[in-house]
Amino acid sequence: MSIMNLTSLAIAGACIWITILLLPWRPWATSESLDAAPDSSEDDLSDITVLIPARNEAGVIETTLSGLKSQRSGLNIILVDDQSVDNTTRVAEASAGKDLRVVSGTPPQSGWSGKLWALEQGLRQVDTELLLLLDADIELKPGIIQALRKKMREDGLQLISLMVTLRMVSFWERLLMPAFIYFFKMLYPFLLSNSKFPFVAAAAGGCILVKTEAIREIGGFGALRNELIDDCALAKRVKSSGHRIWIGLSHSACSLRPYDDLKTIWNMVARTAFNQLRYSVLLLFLCTAIMIIIFWLPVAGLFFPSTMAKIISVFALCAMALSYFPTLKFYGLTKTWALCLPAIGTLYLAMTWTSAIRFWQGKGTEWKGRSYTSRQRPRGG
Repeated sequence: MSIMNLTSLAIAGACIWITILLLPWRPWATSESLDAAPDSSEDDLSDITVLIPARNEAGVIETTLSGLKSQRSGLNIILVDDQSVDNTTRVAEASAGKDLRVVSGTPPQSGWSGKLWALEQGLRQVDTELLLLLDADIELKPGIIQALRKKMREDGLQLISLMVTLRMVSFWERLLMPAFIYFFKMLYPFLLSNSKFPFVAAAAGGCILVKTEAIREIGGFGALRNELIDDCALAKRVKSSGHRIWIGLSHSACSLRPYDDLKTIWNMVARTAFNQLRYSVLLLFLCTAIMIIIFWLPVAGLFFPSTMAKIISVFALCAMALSYFPTLKFYGLTKTWALCLPAIGTLYLAMTWTSAIRFWQGKGTEWKGRSYTSRQRPRGG
């Protein structure tokens, strides 16, 4: 390949990163965030029901419920025990006491994931204006529910969700979990999702405050039963109904779920990655080409014979790092992790291909002791 062609390839990679940095909706930014603010008022939360689907969560449910107890008084809590085979219910009742209602879940009906079926059963017990959908492995800091309700009221929202802080303790968590959120924001720019722009709608299923009427208006969770990524599907349906939604980052909602090894993270991503591409081979190859151009061309360009190509590649790598710095800063990680972004992108691309191969092979997914077909795989919970 001629020096001119190699330089052109380096320019292509640099142009993409510069474009990403200059996009008006700033997908790399962390300005869309919400945290609990110190508040001495005794706000009553009796207009909110917290709905928790739980299956085999005895190890974390006490911490989750303790986070709810730290909120203001009057909060209604419903836990749907999705046929746990551990001591989830016993631990929950011992830690929450009379403030908790436990619904014993029945086996999922045909075509339902366990989580959505549990939520549907819990919804039948809800009679409050607002509904907080909370995963069983999420710890809320004091005051965050009030902050969510306040923003919902002030901004006229029908749905508001938080991208919870994922655990970042092990090497693999620190390497890959910030990037998981970084890529999610690239795919679903929060600024566009939070605007009236009709083609982007995102939510994070770990913590969603929604008006109960809006859920029932779309047909309850049954309307999502065929959706793999149910949180974003919920946001899309609520937004398409003419309502306003909002999603943001937060330090006040934290995941307790450990991802200590690469295999665990790999399987978590592979459950949904090909669905993000709408099971399209064309989009898979397009995604592959883009990932190679933006992540590996700048690295390869450092070894091109052309001095201009080297300079452009350094510029592209700097732009790449700049786009990742806000995410690293938000989660208190050093900027040196940005040097790993080409390798991180490669790992996520490999996870996406794993997702596609499993889909083509007709392999289901194992999640909490249940097997799902390729089009029924749950996101989590």
